[in-house]
Amino acid sequence: MANNWTREQLIVAFNLYCKIPFSKSVQGNPDVIRVAKLIGRTPSAVAFKLGNFGSFDPELKKRGIGGLPNTGKLDKEIWDEFHSNWEELAFQSELLVAQFENKTIEQIADLDLSGRPVGDERESLVRVRVNQSFFRQSVMSIYGSKCCITGLDMPSLLVASHIVPWRSDVANRTNPQNGLCLNSLHDKAFDQGLITITTDFKVKVSARLKESSSREFVQVFFLEYEDREISLPDKFRPESGFLAFHNESVFKS
Repeated sequence: MANNWTREQLIVAFNLYCKIPFSKSVQGNPDVIRVAKLIGRTPSAVAFKLGNFGSFDPELKKRGIGGLPNTGKLDKEIWDEFHSNWEELAFQSELLVAQFENKTIEQIADLDLSGRPVGDERESLVRVRVNQSFFRQSVMSIYGSKCCITGLDMPSLLVASHIVPWRSDVANRTNPQNGLCLNSLHDKAFDQGLITITTDFKVKVSARLKESSSREFVQVFFLEYEDREISLPDKFRPESGFLAFHNESVFKS
C-alpha cells in the first residue's frame, strides 16, 4: 500500500480524534486498533496521525501539549475543514466510517426508517440523527463518560448537553467545544438557565434556585457545587464564546 494517506483515511482518523481523549491516542487503544484495521493502516500509524492532529489543536497548545511534528498539508486541510464546517464534516466522516465498514449510514446511527418514504424529509432526519450521535459520542468520550459537575459516571444518566442550544447555532451543533457532559438533572437545569458555567469554568446557580422553597434539595444538588470548577477534558474544552452566550442569554441571573 502507498505510504501517502488518502483524504478518506484522514477524515476517518479525525473522526476518531474527536471521540477519544488525547491521552488515549496510543497504538494499544482498542479504538485505535479498530480504526487502523478498518482503513488499512497500522495502529502505530493511526496513533501517530492522531498526534499530528493534536499539533493543530489550540487548546492543547495553551496547556503546553504540542502534539506530534511532521504533519502533512492534507492533515491541516482536514483540520481546517472540520473547524470551519462541523455540521457537514461530522456527517461526512460518519458516512465514510459506514462505507469502510460496509454498512449503511442508517445502520451506523442505529436508525430504523422502515415505512418512511425516500425523500428530503428522510434524508434530513438521517443527517440530524447521525450528527446528534457524533456529538454525543464525542462529548461523552472526551469527558470520560463522567458528569463534569458531579463526577457521576453512569452513562444511562448522562447527557451530551449543548452550551449554545441546538437550534441557535447550526454551524456549531456538532462542535465538541459546544458540549458539556452533564447528568440528566443538571442538564435540565442548565438548559432552563437555572445554572450556568462561567468563562473560567465555574458553576453558578441562579437566584431562582436559591430562592426555591425546596432549600434542602437545592443545597445538596446545586449549591454544593457553586463556584467549583468543572472537570475539564484534555482537549475540546468548552469555548469561552459559547459559555459567554449561555451566561448572558440563557442563564436566569
